[in-house]
Amino acid sequence: MGDYLQGLNETLVMVGVSSFFSIAIGLPLGIVLVLTHPDGIASRPRLYRIMDVIINLFRSFPFIILIVVFRPLSELLTGRSSGTPAMTVSLTLSAIPFIARIMETSINEVGTGVIEAALAMGTSIPRLITKVLVPESLPALIKGMTTTVINIIGYSAMAGVVGGGGLGDLAIRWGLYNRHTEKLVVAVLMIVALVQIVQLLGNALSRAIDHR
Repeated sequence: MGDYLQGLNETLVMVGVSSFFSIAIGLPLGIVLVLTHPDGIASRPRLYRIMDVIINLFRSFPFIILIVVFRPLSELLTGRSSGTPAMTVSLTLSAIPFIARIMETSINEVGTGVIEAALAMGTSIPRLITKVLVPESLPALIKGMTTTVINIIGYSAMAGVVGGGGLGDLAIRWGLYNRHTEKLVVAVLMIVALVQIVQLLGNALSRAIDHR
């Protein structure tokens, strides 16, 4: 039982830390994408194109490749190139582009009439972001972030291939490689249960704040 609790704790740490930092960085990045779009309020086409290319580049890499690419940075920041702390760096950096795109897409779903009305009343850009764009896009944003957190859970399981710890490590290294079938089955079921819990919570929160 101790192995399962340790694996669950390591998975929750990886997912929790990487979700927090990817959201904290990705959301402002998504807002900048919206504002600097060629048709945006504070249009900066060149800056938008540069950010667009970088985000698409990071999104195109498989996560297992990003683990290798970011290993030196992980070692610099955490003092380790493997294990749970090191994997949070790769997980965070891989999730940031997805969060940024989700933020951009969610804000773009806000009706142009709402934005034009706010601007016509002299609303400043910071106030427009905090009082109009983010609140109006919040239900879609929560759904998107729920999907991203679920992807992070999947990535954390994949990190077990390279000794990242967590339930994925328990399933692959101890369950698969050492032929402990019960560890493999239980670890997979725990991952599935964790995904279901996150999805249910995300759906409930989205419905609770959606007053349309």
